[in-house]
Amino acid sequence: MINPSNNLTSSSSDDNVVAGNAQNFGFRQMLLLQHFQILELILAFFVFIVIHSLRQKRRYGLPVWPFLGMLPSLVAGLQSDMYEWISDILCRQNGTFKFLGPWFSSLNCVVTADPRNLEHLLKTKFTIFPKGPYFRDTVRDLLGDGIFSADDETWQKQRKTASIEFHSAKFRQLTTESLLELVHARLLPVLENAVNKSMSIDLQDVLLRLTFDNVCMIAFGVDPGCLRPGLPEIPFAKAFEDATEATVLRFVTPTCVWKTMRYLDLGAEKKLKKSIKGVDEFADEVIRTRKKELSLQSEDKKQRSDLLTIFMRLKDEQGKPFSDKFLRDICVNFILAGRDTSSVALSWFFWLLEKNPMVEEKILEEICRILNERESEMKNPLVFKPEEIKKMDYLQAALSEALRLYPSVPVDHKESHVKGA
Repeated sequence: MINPSNNLTSSSSDDNVVAGNAQNFGFRQMLLLQHFQILELILAFFVFIVIHSLRQKRRYGLPVWPFLGMLPSLVAGLQSDMYEWISDILCRQNGTFKFLGPWFSSLNCVVTADPRNLEHLLKTKFTIFPKGPYFRDTVRDLLGDGIFSADDETWQKQRKTASIEFHSAKFRQLTTESLLELVHARLLPVLENAVNKSMSIDLQDVLLRLTFDNVCMIAFGVDPGCLRPGLPEIPFAKAFEDATEATVLRFVTPTCVWKTMRYLDLGAEKKLKKSIKGVDEFADEVIRTRKKELSLQSEDKKQRSDLLTIFMRLKDEQGKPFSDKFLRDICVNFILAGRDTSSVALSWFFWLLEKNPMVEEKILEEICRILNERESEMKNPLVFKPEEIKKMDYLQAALSEALRLYPSVPVDHKESHVKGA
C-alpha cells in the first residue's frame, strides 16, 4: 500500500533540487557573462591603448606607451644596431625627434642630426650647452672630474694644458716612437702569423689592443702588453672595458633603477664597482711608482714625456702639485678618448676598403708613387715621413669619408639650462 504523504514529500524535494540547480546555473551564467564583459572591456582598453600609441608614431617617430613612453622601442632597438635604428628614425623625422622616456625616469631628450642644430649646439652657443649634472652624475664613478665630464673653467683649464703638451716636440716624438714600435714589432707579426697559418682574426679586437697599448704608453708611460703573441687577456684592459660598458649602460637605464642597483650592489652596478676597483689599483700603482722615480731622477737623466709625468711636474692654481685623484682622472679620460675612437675608425675604414676594392687600388697606387719618388737607399723600411704623409691626399679623403659615414663618437650629450636656448 502506497503512502500518499511520502510521495508528496519526495516530489516536493525533487522540485526543490531542480529549482536549486536552475538557480545555480543561472547564477553561473551571470558570473560568466560578467567575466566576459570585464574581459571585453580590458581587451577594448588594450586595443585603444595600442592604436593610440601607434598613432603617436606619426607625430613622434616612435610609439608612445602609457607610463613607459618610448622605452619598449628603445629596448628593441638595443637588440639590433642601435645607431642605424636611431638614424632611421631621424631620417623619417627630418633630422630631429623628441624621445619620451618612462614617467619615472630622466630619459626625456631631443635627438638631432640636423647640421644647423649641431652648429648651434657645438659652436654658436657652445657655452650654454654644457654636459650638465645628469651626464656628470652618470659617468663620475669611472671618469671622475676628467675632461670628458668636466664643464666650464675646469674643462677649459684641462683642455688648454693638454693641448699645449700635445703639440710639444717631446710628446709628438713619444707618440711616433711608441706607434712605430707597436706596428712593426707587434701588429705586423700578428697579422703575418694569421696569414701564414690561414687563421681568421677579429680585426677590431686586434686594433683595439693596438690603440690601448699605444694610449697607455702615452698616458701612463707603461706598456700593458695587450698586443703580444697569443693576444693575452690583460687585467687592467679587461677592467677598463667592463667599466666602460657598464657606464654606457646607465644612459639607457632609468636613473632611479641604476642608483638602486648600485646601492644594493646588483647586476651591472656590481660589475662596474669591481671593474673600477681594478682600474684604480692599476692607476694608483703607476702614480706611486712614477713619483718615486721622479724623486730619484737626476737632471741629466732622460726625462719621460708621457701625460702623467707632464701633469706631475705642473702645479694647480694654489701652486701645489695635482692630487693623485686628479692625475688618475686625467689619464683615464685620455685612455678613453684615444682607445675606442682610433680603433673603431680603423675598423670601419678597413671594412669599407674590403667593400670597395677600387678605393683600395687607388690608395696603393698613391703609396707606391710616393715610394718610387724616394732615393734607392730609402726604400726600406716602410716608415713614412711627415712630409710624405701630407702628400697622401686620396688616403686622407678616404679616411675622412669613413669617419663621415661611421663616426667614432656617433652620439654626444648636451644639456640646456637657459630658457629658449
